[in-house]
Amino acid sequence: MNAKSRVQSATVRELVLWGEQRLREAGIAFGHGTDNALDEAAWLVGTTVGVTPVDLDSQLDRPVNTSQLAAVRQIIKRRIDTRKPAAYLLREAWFAGLRFYIDERVIVPRSLIGEFVLDEFQPWIDKQRVRHVLDLCTGSGCIAVAVARIFQQAQVDAADISAEALEVARINVAAHELETRVRLVRSDLFSALAGEHYNLIVSNPPYVAADEMAALPAEYHHEPKLALASGMDGLEAVTRILAQAQDHLAPGGILVVEVGNSRDALEQRFPHVPFVWLSTRSGDESVFLLDCAELARQRATLQEAFNIPDCR
Repeated sequence: MNAKSRVQSATVRELVLWGEQRLREAGIAFGHGTDNALDEAAWLVGTTVGVTPVDLDSQLDRPVNTSQLAAVRQIIKRRIDTRKPAAYLLREAWFAGLRFYIDERVIVPRSLIGEFVLDEFQPWIDKQRVRHVLDLCTGSGCIAVAVARIFQQAQVDAADISAEALEVARINVAAHELETRVRLVRSDLFSALAGEHYNLIVSNPPYVAADEMAALPAEYHHEPKLALASGMDGLEAVTRILAQAQDHLAPGGILVVEVGNSRDALEQRFPHVPFVWLSTRSGDESVFLLDCAELARQRATLQEAFNIPDCR
């Protein structure tokens, strides 16, 4: 099908291939739930015609009606013209196999931590001992909800500095019927969590360095800067988390944090800290793990780097 021609009738498959060609020709940037034009087109077309990702393969030869054709043409055009991530156009994102409501108040869920949630953070922690979890910088609440679904005996605190982000997280917590187990907390990292201790702390904090922020494709600039930018080297939030996490971990607890492209800067800042880098199935290693005992051993180094007093 010629992407420049006016689509008059088609199957789902034909629309997906048409959309792929249009996105490819337009030079769209990916990375907000998909990493290529075909998957992006499939998501946009499928959701627009009422087919979930899990059912798409079986529905590819289904004809679409005139109104669906018009809707597909419109959303592909909006994706190209606005450079908004598909999640914002569709008001949905998928994370750890779960659907979430998404809008411009939060970044689009894509944390690599989702893979480790599904793996129950094995072999690093005993699932049966996980009773209290903190999702720091929760954004849409996707990690908190996924954790609560996996660790069904746990209470989960979902903390974020942004009141707007917590409004979105509240929608998702309610949609997954987890209001009794997921508590939303407005907090600048640990500031509103005094006295709280957790078996597991997970965080996908801001970690984008200043030069990287300036070079990001247009799609990323639709996301809240507060959720992305973290100082000149991308470590502003991460160093605060490292300096304070031990005060909030229960004995045997673990800290899991995603740092993206700031991994090299982090290892240069803390050359003697033995970060455990978790590997995804695709081979990415930008999520680190430290246990409570190691954080205690490194306490002086971590607090000195952040220039805060020892509060013990």
